[in-house]
Amino acid sequence: MPLPRTRPDFTADERSQLVGWLDLQRSIVQWKCEGISEENARRSVLPASPLMTVAGIVSHLRWAEHCWFQVLFLDHPATDNPQFSGDKDADFTAEGIPLPRLLAEYDRQCATSNEFIATHALDDIGRNRAYKAGSASLRWILFHMIEETARHAGHLDTIRELLDGETGHY
Repeated sequence: MPLPRTRPDFTADERSQLVGWLDLQRSIVQWKCEGISEENARRSVLPASPLMTVAGIVSHLRWAEHCWFQVLFLDHPATDNPQFSGDKDADFTAEGIPLPRLLAEYDRQCATSNEFIATHALDDIGRNRAYKAGSASLRWILFHMIEETARHAGHLDTIRELLDGETGHY
């Protein structure tokens, strides 16, 4: 279930603010996908970035959540994550996966990430020593995921306007 598009309280504690800002960006991603046709979800409108489609971004963000919270922070196996396949940008490839399924998988991954976030201290560091980024603190990962998700939400703003003229601010 998509999260509401609300900002965290001005005086909330640090964890609530970090998770709140990340949840806001996640919900904007879901919102930017509302009402888009399957054809438009896969249509490339940025000539130099053919994989930068609505479906591609949703797929990428789902796998980015998995990468940072499960693989790098918790040291879970990376075998299912296309980011570790050696094929550059494989996580943007969503051929044959309908957009509603991509959005549901993203929503489930975000919920899983939030479960992990709730059970660890912000100062805890990642467990995966195979990658330098595996030693990042949970706080650092949260800041990074806010940045990553917001950047791609902005891409979705542009792509959506180019596809069908839909615009809007949360």
